[in-house]
Amino acid sequence: MDPSPRALTPLLIVLTLSTGVVEAACFLQLGPVFTAMQTGNVLFLAFGAAGEGGLSTMVPAVSLGSFAVGTVIGARMEPRLEARTHRWLVLALAVEGLLISAAGLTAWGLVLSPSTTSARQVLVTAVLAVAMGMRNVTTTRAHVPALSTTLVTTSTTTALLSSSPFGHDPAIGHRAGAAKRRSASILAMFVGGLIGAYLIHLGWSVSALLFLAAAVVLATTVVYVRQPNPTRGEDPPAPE
Repeated sequence: MDPSPRALTPLLIVLTLSTGVVEAACFLQLGPVFTAMQTGNVLFLAFGAAGEGGLSTMVPAVSLGSFAVGTVIGARMEPRLEARTHRWLVLALAVEGLLISAAGLTAWGLVLSPSTTSARQVLVTAVLAVAMGMRNVTTTRAHVPALSTTLVTTSTTTALLSSSPFGHDPAIGHRAGAAKRRSASILAMFVGGLIGAYLIHLGWSVSALLFLAAAVVLATTVVYVRQPNPTRGEDPPAPE
């Protein structure tokens, strides 16, 4: 049986925080590149193709392609896991945590240069993008409305403000639960990015940041798996 949205909300919020840490490592140390927020990579690729900003076209292209691969892997793997066990979500997140750990190991001792991009940097980016592509599938299949763990888009912010007492757009809805999840998503991404950037300021390496993000994912998964297994039928999601 699928977990309920209420049970999954804290898990997904913490995972959003881990995304902020990962993206801090990618943009500030490996990049500029993103591995979860692929809209940024589309623009980096466009700017690089135009020869402006000194941006590489290879790294964002690798991230985009690897994210697509991760999405396909997740879409193939997770339904099969769900058909065999009600713990498909736990197994999917465990694989993600191991992939982030593998990226951290790959980045071990990596010397970064502002003028060149090494093959190892590209490989680390690719592994992380695969993990984030899988995460996107996991989040979508979790069916928690108004909460994404891999990006905070303008649509999220627009929906939050439009459905607030200030905007009060009847087409979007005014459910307090959705507003809280949207707010938590934005805040978690900010806090994760802030933590990652501050740790870089303190001298943390790419590996250290990725090991931290992997530990957050795996520890959160362990905490979740130790709880009673809730089902969707016990807590049906209310319409937005």
